[in-house]
Amino acid sequence: MSKSIKTYSNFEWIDLEKPDKAELQTVTEPFNIDINLIVDSLQHGHLPKIEKVNEYTFLILRAYSADLAEDVTTVGELSNKIAFFINEQRLITIHRASFDFLSNLTGEFASSESVMLNIINSMLLTFEEPLQYQSDKMDKFEGEIFLKSGGSISIESLYYQKSKARISKKILTLTQNVLNLIVVKPALNSTLQDLRETTIRFLLHYDEVLEDATTILNSYISVTAQRSNEVMKLLTIFSAFFLPLTFIAGIYGMNFVNMPELKWESGYFLILGVMVSIAVTIFIWFKRKKIM
Repeated sequence: MSKSIKTYSNFEWIDLEKPDKAELQTVTEPFNIDINLIVDSLQHGHLPKIEKVNEYTFLILRAYSADLAEDVTTVGELSNKIAFFINEQRLITIHRASFDFLSNLTGEFASSESVMLNIINSMLLTFEEPLQYQSDKMDKFEGEIFLKSGGSISIESLYYQKSKARISKKILTLTQNVLNLIVVKPALNSTLQDLRETTIRFLLHYDEVLEDATTILNSYISVTAQRSNEVMKLLTIFSAFFLPLTFIAGIYGMNFVNMPELKWESGYFLILGVMVSIAVTIFIWFKRKKIM
């Protein structure tokens, strides 16, 4: 376990990284923290929540921690959590993953709430770069479908991007619920409102990504079906040309003795002329019907 204690003018911040249950109980025992909250803080995939117990407000929030190009399908793979125990005298943060914004958090803060809101802001901002990356991927997929120079898209890649957007939206929706229930001093209401607005902005963008993913998938299916129809149309046209010609060739390829046309001096050229006439007639008919 890594433990960091920062003392400010009227409160202290205790940061615990990778503690086990016994270590966590030992550290938090003097502060009269409920054992059930300690268990919650150690659960790997726990979703964002807020709870008021005794003198502490307990929060769990999650930050985006997966690599941008990594294919993930679960909350635990996509993000890591930070648990907060906060009152006026103390802020305790508990987490398993290492976060740079925690170690880089410096300066003077007027209250434990100020530190907490600063950390929450940094956690929300971890979603910004992945959101832009996924938005760019949607644009790339769209270009590959509709541009003539483009190729077919990877359905697997589209699935993972949609999955990450869906999980991120779920986390941010629950985070929004938590932020709506947080109560801070009047001086920090503006900061808290900024966090709420940032969350709403990210949620709206993730809605766009999910909508784009669905639209791209439907467009891909439509384009693929259209290409298949064009291939079938081409095969049908070839069949329409060659079927009657093959029929004629099949008749005169039979080995019957009593077949008068075989003795015609110009029979070969006459049949070729008939076959050309049939092909031209079919071509003109297709043109008039705008099939070709």
